[in-house]
Amino acid sequence: MTGQPPNPTKWDDLSIRIASSVAMTFIGAIGVILGDVWFQMLVVFVSAVMVWELWMMIRPTEPTTGMLLAALVASVMSGHLAYNSQWGLLLFLVAPLIGATQLRTEIKTFFVFALGIQLAGWGLVHFRADYGFIWLLWLMSVVIVTDVFGYFAGKAFGGPKFWPRYSPKKTWSGTAAGWIGAALVGAVFMIFTDVGLVIVPISMALSFAGQMGDIAESALKRRMGVKDSSTLIPGHGGLFDRFDALLGGALFMLLVADVFDIPGVAF
Repeated sequence: MTGQPPNPTKWDDLSIRIASSVAMTFIGAIGVILGDVWFQMLVVFVSAVMVWELWMMIRPTEPTTGMLLAALVASVMSGHLAYNSQWGLLLFLVAPLIGATQLRTEIKTFFVFALGIQLAGWGLVHFRADYGFIWLLWLMSVVIVTDVFGYFAGKAFGGPKFWPRYSPKKTWSGTAAGWIGAALVGAVFMIFTDVGLVIVPISMALSFAGQMGDIAESALKRRMGVKDSSTLIPGHGGLFDRFDALLGGALFMLLVADVFDIPGVAF
């Protein structure tokens, strides 16, 4: 024995990632199944924390300002979801604008991401309320399966990078595997919906949108010179790291729901 620690392998983080994923999945599943105010509270909390993480990546020396902005986001989103006014969407500009006024650099970065986080959260809540549990389950399943297939395929096969300038770890093999996984999810959900075969290419497009959300956050972290958005979740980093793909998917579905006939499925 040499007394040296074993060499790390590319699978070393798997057990802690799985444990964290199980815990997050359990909490998320409860909120999604219960719906209504329970899901709203979960989304508001996650959105507020992600805005805090966003601020801390840009201005880590001023945590108090980040916490105040997160509290403002939680208040605005809670109020808007309670009263559900279309004009109330303008209130989503408040926190991004106030935060931007406190910055000398990365002003547009904070504004765009903070606004996108709130819109995506609002979209998830309304997607659950307007289209039902099954469709939200489909959306989340596509995002999760894309991530899982992409992770294992990327680790197993490696190969050329998908977009190394912004996401140095994402490979073409993992990206393509994510699309295949999304197509399989779409095929399964054809059984539970009346939308037909079109759900398969929509699932693949949703997968791609989620991957773009992931890459956007990766580009932000590279720009800010940080590895993770925070250290809240063992093996995953922060909530922003975990839900970046879901943000991209939610924003994509805000557009798709207005174009395609998505039947509501009760529950």
